[in-house]
Amino acid sequence: MSYPISGQNKNYKHAGYECDHTIIPHGVSVAVTAPAVFKFTGASNPERHLAAAEAFGVDISNVKKESAGEVLSDALAEFLVKLGDQPRGLKALGFGKGDLDDLVEGTIPQARVLMLAPSLETTNLEVEREQLRNLFEEAMEY
Repeated sequence: MSYPISGQNKNYKHAGYECDHTIIPHGVSVAVTAPAVFKFTGASNPERHLAAAEAFGVDISNVKKESAGEVLSDALAEFLVKLGDQPRGLKALGFGKGDLDDLVEGTIPQARVLMLAPSLETTNLEVEREQLRNLFEEAMEY
């Protein structure tokens, strides 16, 4: 999902980069979608998602496995907010709902990465598009 975000930059220039052009660094394009993505992938491996949440300082002793993705998503969002200089979703990068289809279509060619994504339906293109659209929509703001 990060390639079309950086490639379809809406005139965003990340703080701290001394260059004469707009730039969405790869790590930023990954980070703005991460809370939505981990919420989506949580069911694929709840134990791993909970271990990651615990690494962020979350007490997971009473967390149900069904909530693993949401718990990690919240922990990651809180971490990113505490960094202080990170955009809080795609909206902060200048994207809106009108950009969702272009972002999805820019993601589809990344098949080598998408086929590794747990819970993503890669054998039915229309279902995959809908899942990606929902992920981008969820990533608009956290």
